Amino acid sequence: MTRTSARTSARTSLTDLLASPPDIDRARILATTEAEIRAQAVADGDDPDAEAEGYRLVPPPHDLRRTLGLTQAAFAALLRVPIGTVRNWEQGRTPPDPAARTLLALVAADPAHALQVLGTPRAP
Repeated sequence: MTRTSARTSARTSLTDLLASPPDIDRARILATTEAEIRAQAVADGDDPDAEAEGYRLVPPPHDLRRTLGLTQAAFAALLRVPIGTVRNWEQGRTPPDPAARTLLALVAADPAHALQVLGTPRAP
């Protein structure tokens, strides 16, 4: 096989991809029970009953803001983000990005220290 033919045989056009049916057995997926999923997890070496380690759940921004007793404007000022960003998070339009989730987790873990470090929020 020449170098040129190797290159062309490895490529598939979008048209060809869209024309070929997927290799997914949806009926089998839908018929899979929770017990079968659990058994597969055990077979893969996972413990489905183990507590997740290394994860900290981040409370929803709305809950955190309410816990702190802040308005959307004050919460946005505290986090140094636009108020529209807080509104988008709370209304489910966009999720907080990884950096914002980290900041929210830090504020949730120790609100008093976070307020001390970030300063008292000022209304815009």
